Amino acid sequence: MSLLTPLLTDHLVVDGVRLAYRDRGRGEPVVFIHGTPSHSHEWRDVVPHIEEAGFRAVVYDLLGYGRSERPVDRDTSVAAQTDLLARLLDALGIEQANIVAHDIGGAVGLRFALDHPGRVRRLMAIDPVSYDSWPSSTWRKIIDEHLDGFTSMPQEAFDALLTRQLRMTVADESLMTGGTLEAYLAPHRSALGRVSFFEHQVRHYDSKYTEEISGRLGDLAMPVRILWGEGDRWQPLHYARRLSGDIPGAELTVVPEAGHFLMEDAPERVVEEIGGFLRRPSR
Repeated sequence: MSLLTPLLTDHLVVDGVRLAYRDRGRGEPVVFIHGTPSHSHEWRDVVPHIEEAGFRAVVYDLLGYGRSERPVDRDTSVAAQTDLLARLLDALGIEQANIVAHDIGGAVGLRFALDHPGRVRRLMAIDPVSYDSWPSSTWRKIIDEHLDGFTSMPQEAFDALLTRQLRMTVADESLMTGGTLEAYLAPHRSALGRVSFFEHQVRHYDSKYTEEISGRLGDLAMPVRILWGEGDRWQPLHYARRLSGDIPGAELTVVPEAGHFLMEDAPERVVEEIGGFLRRPSR
């Protein structure tokens, strides 16, 4: 899909807030949940292939992210996003879905699967945050230095800060340049965008949302596959091994020469892994 072609095509109101989304294809539903600092753009080279493979693919921007609404007084934490996911599926008439989730989206997917096990057919978590793995050391520094004074940050300084972070998401930093980089920066190219980034995303970088479910991971009964970039600089590989050990029957696949944004470093491999996982029998 072209960098200039928006992946999302529609909007709907769920629980009083507007979400940007895409719902195409037929067959088993597959819901894609993006991470941070990101939006649904990260799935642009993945979702169309899953649609073509015979699945109903649903992808959306989390509340406060991308093209979705950025409400002033609404909780956009991992816990709140999990509750909103249930309402989104209700609005779309989806009783049970496969979930493919990345980064904090992975935390949303894990929490949803624990809270609503009958609604998750299969779960794939791609470089998810987990346990006490987040925020990373570089994000902790940003939180300490900028969270209380971000409203006065010039756009140029903000762009430089986020660019440094985004280049850490890929093993091949040349991939996070040009149009790709601009697409990730675009939602924040305004005063509102900068405020929204810190209020709706960074302010909720809090490991309590994953630590509080760590003792429940053994309750997951649906097929779970964990996909991880070997060179992830934000979520070290030992967390992948810990997750796969704590989730009964979980499969771990490590992708070499790839970082935290696997969909940028190895989109073809991600499509292959998702397709193979979806074709396997569920329990």
